[in-house]
Amino acid sequence: MLLVKLFLYILNFIGVILTNSIHLSLDAMGGDNAPQIIVDGAAQSKIRYPDVKFSFFGNKNKLLPLVSSSKTLKDSQIIHTDEIIGANQKPSIAVRKGKNSSMGLAIQSVKTGQTDAIVSAGNTGALMAMTKLFLRPIEGITRPAIAAYFPTIRGESCMLDLGANIECDAKNLVQFAFMGQAFANIVMGVNNPTISLLNIGEEEQKGLDYIKEASQILTKLKDQINYTGFIEGDKIAQGISDVIIADGFSGNVSLKTAEGTALLVTSYLKKALSSSLSSKIGYLFAKRAINDFKLQMDPRKYNGAVFLGLNGVAVKSHGGTDAFGFANAICVAIDMVKYNFISDLKKKISKIELII
Repeated sequence: MLLVKLFLYILNFIGVILTNSIHLSLDAMGGDNAPQIIVDGAAQSKIRYPDVKFSFFGNKNKLLPLVSSSKTLKDSQIIHTDEIIGANQKPSIAVRKGKNSSMGLAIQSVKTGQTDAIVSAGNTGALMAMTKLFLRPIEGITRPAIAAYFPTIRGESCMLDLGANIECDAKNLVQFAFMGQAFANIVMGVNNPTISLLNIGEEEQKGLDYIKEASQILTKLKDQINYTGFIEGDKIAQGISDVIIADGFSGNVSLKTAEGTALLVTSYLKKALSSSLSSKIGYLFAKRAINDFKLQMDPRKYNGAVFLGLNGVAVKSHGGTDAFGFANAICVAIDMVKYNFISDLKKKISKIELII
């Protein structure tokens, strides 16, 4: 028992060292319930990473009372701005007029090196456009992609693109595959991760031309990447592949469908457990197992999509999430910084010899 306690203490000590200098910028005005859930989420993330520092970008009059009331956020900064990016604002307008918005200033703080990463629950299109403008894509990357964890029977997989690029070509998908490989290897700790292309069938002749072309290229690059072929939508949750690659349209539809299915299943379960006296009694005996099940199905647990391919860490939180969900998005950003993802990705990308 003493050895176990000592081991846990050492792990915690190492974690503190790794996160001691991490400083995140938070778009405090982005999202449906900002700034309340932004501040509450930051406070919750401090439970896991107590030494991480935050800079909140937004209306100081609204933020100061919230930040001041939290004991864990005393070392945080508030950078005032009255400007915000609206949920329905077009990316082109955001790029032209949003430089001094809460989102714009938060991104620029990463560009200048004042902070290590940005987390925002704001307008996805605007965030992608502005991060591309200020952080710029890594050399060799044509289009950045949105990646996120995906719960499976075997644990977790990574899926990209989840909405950044509605239209893609074969070269984009191949680059996504290598970015996903790096994400799974560096952040998820998977050695030689398996890579699959999302398609309407597993047969080589099925699918659109650019998907089949990407598959042919990846097959030729098997000495550089562990490509296993096509995967259908019903196989994603089985965990047979560590990384699933798709264009932004298909990926986003898959993600939203999975989230909706998770809510449907938990809703059915709740309804069944409250349908009769015997089911309510049964719930009391199985309460712990059921709560574990609900946690595994909770989309908030997997909140936090990463913009891969940029010269900086940018994480997008779901706009309608709560403090628990936003805290998870913050933890994703911390992990990206902690594992030096950007520098390692650049090294991997520079070694890729694409046969296109």
